[in-house]
Amino acid sequence: MNRPFKKEDTLTQQDIKRYNGYIWKTVITGFVIVVLLIGSTALGLFGPLPSLRDLENPKSNVASEILSADGKVFGRYYVEENRTAVPYDQISPNVINALIATEDNHFMEHSGIDFWRSFSIIFYNIIGKRQGASTITQQLALNQFSEEARAKGVIARGIQKLKEQIIAVRLEKHYTKQEIITMYLNTVYYGSGSYGISAAAGTFFNTTADKLTPDQAAVLVGVLKGPSLYSPVNRPENALNRRNFVLARMADMDEKALTEGQVKEYQAKPLGLNFHPISDKQGLAPYFRKELKDAVKKILADNNVTKSDGTPYDLNRDGLKIYTTIDATMQEYAEEAQRQHMAAFQNTFNKQWKGINLKKSINNYDRIVNAGMRRSKRWEDLVSQGKSEDEIIHDFNTVDTVNVFTWHGRVDTLMKPIDSVVYTKMLIWNSMMSMDPTTGYIKAWVGGINFQQTEYDQVYQGKRQVGSTAKPFTYAAAIDQGISPCTGVDNVPVTIGDWTPRSDPKSTLPGRITLKQALAYSQNYVTAWVMNQVGAMPVAELIKKMGITSNVPAYPSIALGVFDASVYDMTGAYSAFVNQGVWTEPTFLLRIEDKNGTVLYTHTPKKQQVINDQTAYAMTDMLKGVITKGTGSRLNYKYKLNAVVGGKTGTTQGNADGWFIGITPRLVTGVWTGCENRDFAIRNTNVGQGAASALPVFAYYMQKVYGNASLGYTKTEDFALPKSGEVTIELNCDAYAQQSQGVGEVEEKLGF
Repeated sequence: MNRPFKKEDTLTQQDIKRYNGYIWKTVITGFVIVVLLIGSTALGLFGPLPSLRDLENPKSNVASEILSADGKVFGRYYVEENRTAVPYDQISPNVINALIATEDNHFMEHSGIDFWRSFSIIFYNIIGKRQGASTITQQLALNQFSEEARAKGVIARGIQKLKEQIIAVRLEKHYTKQEIITMYLNTVYYGSGSYGISAAAGTFFNTTADKLTPDQAAVLVGVLKGPSLYSPVNRPENALNRRNFVLARMADMDEKALTEGQVKEYQAKPLGLNFHPISDKQGLAPYFRKELKDAVKKILADNNVTKSDGTPYDLNRDGLKIYTTIDATMQEYAEEAQRQHMAAFQNTFNKQWKGINLKKSINNYDRIVNAGMRRSKRWEDLVSQGKSEDEIIHDFNTVDTVNVFTWHGRVDTLMKPIDSVVYTKMLIWNSMMSMDPTTGYIKAWVGGINFQQTEYDQVYQGKRQVGSTAKPFTYAAAIDQGISPCTGVDNVPVTIGDWTPRSDPKSTLPGRITLKQALAYSQNYVTAWVMNQVGAMPVAELIKKMGITSNVPAYPSIALGVFDASVYDMTGAYSAFVNQGVWTEPTFLLRIEDKNGTVLYTHTPKKQQVINDQTAYAMTDMLKGVITKGTGSRLNYKYKLNAVVGGKTGTTQGNADGWFIGITPRLVTGVWTGCENRDFAIRNTNVGQGAASALPVFAYYMQKVYGNASLGYTKTEDFALPKSGEVTIELNCDAYAQQSQGVGEVEEKLGF
């Protein structure tokens, strides 16, 4: 019960004076404590503060960018932070307006600390409207110069807050407002592995920071409140609501960044994501990016390219710019062409093996599956857990949920892990490379069907038996020695030493045929005859001159392609046919620059005249015959390409490897298809031959390339004539036949 007020309760002057003294002592003490705290913090008693040099040179990991020939960033190398710095004039004003309107509407007026907001925030928090008082400059101080993102505990957080404010004031003293907001936007995290506005613009909208529209800018600024909570990828509804809030704030600014009508218009739009995650395993050309990284590291080391302090460059942290020859549009076409054919071809392959006992039908089945099991990630994980071999084998034979690749995306399915190993062995792989034969510039590189499944690159690393795609080398050597493409040869078995090639009777042309016909229809007997005239050593030497880096023994059987080579080497070799006999080194790297634009390395492709230009032109004519009426004719009758195209199919024993190398006047493209292990293969040659397994990828790719006029490739452009402008080798075999020059006369002239 309250005591009634009495007269003696009235404060005396002495009491008032005493209480005023208490208040002043409290205020002064508090002020002194604050001053001491600020002073102690500034002196570094609670931990070091960044020096002036640190403020002028803030340290952050900057991702190295991979740029395509058409100026697009299609990959980055980074550790944890996918960050790329851009200057103020390359950031859309929409982003800056959205950031200021949402995070710090007094940014242009304060000097690092918004005192009015700091005091008003107390009131807002009392009435339940929780808000933060940190300015953009303070947030930059926390992000860029604090060792931990947010200290734990009231005292620790209080000290950290003082540090932020001191650093913020120093930042404002040494940087302009433009520099501060640029540094902030280049360092904050936007989610999905993207640090900085440039990476975020590319990841979420496939655009650049200077082209962000108001609604796109609002999405990215909205994400900053909580990259997980407001992720436009994982939580689109949250992101949409947050975007609309940011748009509304932009209309409330003193400068009115948006009108009310514009806000309503933008709020009515969907998020409009164009999600392009750029990581090691996702995004465009992952196999190429992996090979490129290894190549750049080697180049910098071999050429002793270092930073000014003598330390080596770090691709993941030093913000290098790597300019490549890859055309982003053509790369997309190549990957689309692969998906278009291989998804259907995998179904065909599966039907071929449906109901077949694999263990009885596939050579070395147990050895292959056992080796695959022991090389798997699951085996590695179980070993690291201390499991015995018996326990691991039991695990592999126990039904479990297994994540597997399909052409519809990765899926979880119930199966024995050992069966998932077999499933992987039954996947059909495909690789492809497309290059300009004159410059050597590689335009597209598809190293496999799924980088998450395996990172093994089948363009550069993989070497498989090349089959009949090797035949043009033997014919080129013969023509270079003076044998005419129109020479007639009886298409009968030929024995060289103890080697006699085999030929499928169904595909063997009867009677006497020309070399031109023999190449068009990929005839083994006539090819062996040509090898017998030329000799294995000259052919092997020519193959090596044309850029094949793998082992090519000087045996007669190399005429039929019983050696292994990579898609990279084979595609480069065919470039000599198109480029007037000049082999040009396949090139994927143009130059490397540091983050300031200083050129660190420039690449110049190697070139070598390997056959004469008359021979080269004759070979393009013979390779056109493969398409017009030979083994590659389905390119026209089925895929309706109907362009000036040459090429060569290739199929190895048991259909283990299917090849097609296509040539056009300005593009040479190599395609390989096959299983990881040669013992797993298409059972039917009609389905497994290179014309069916590899050629369609080339067909779909070129359809897309020709369909885009902006790329500059036309169907009617013909192959370049020899340098003299005249063709001295007879290519009209009907006219040649009228001259009645038989095989015997040719042999006599050549001294055989």
